[in-house]
Amino acid sequence: MTPPRWLADEMLGRLARYLRFVGCDTEYGRGLSDDQLLRSAEEGDRVILTRDRGLALRSPRVFLIDSTAISEQFRAVRARWPETPAEPRFERCTECNGVLAPYRLGTHPERETSVPRREGRTVGNVFACGSCGHLYWEGSHTARVRERLRAWAGGGPA
Repeated sequence: MTPPRWLADEMLGRLARYLRFVGCDTEYGRGLSDDQLLRSAEEGDRVILTRDRGLALRSPRVFLIDSTAISEQFRAVRARWPETPAEPRFERCTECNGVLAPYRLGTHPERETSVPRREGRTVGNVFACGSCGHLYWEGSHTARVRERLRAWAGGGPA
């Protein structure tokens, strides 16, 4: 079983990024009214994630999250949908939710200036978003995200 496709409202932008880190299809409804969120969720067959109690009362397609802490928000989603992964994956763009694919260096050198290199070679695999072109690779940031997610999944505070 796979977790649903989500639409996080404006109050849960950070949660949207973390769900994308673990490979979940999560749109971010920044700047959308409640009516627009409901319409978008219906059209996209998505579950709305929100902290807005009023919005939660308007549709069974809405999941209310009480906490302001990202760790508790992530745990709440995993408690409701235990099939939600807890390990980072290079599947979704954290910026736009686009799908990532392996990227061959040298394709667009002007975009590759931030990719770390040692002795002229990159460190690990590089991935690119098919929608916005953002580049990703496993690095120290990924290690910190992995540590946080592991703690959250195990009940720790991270």
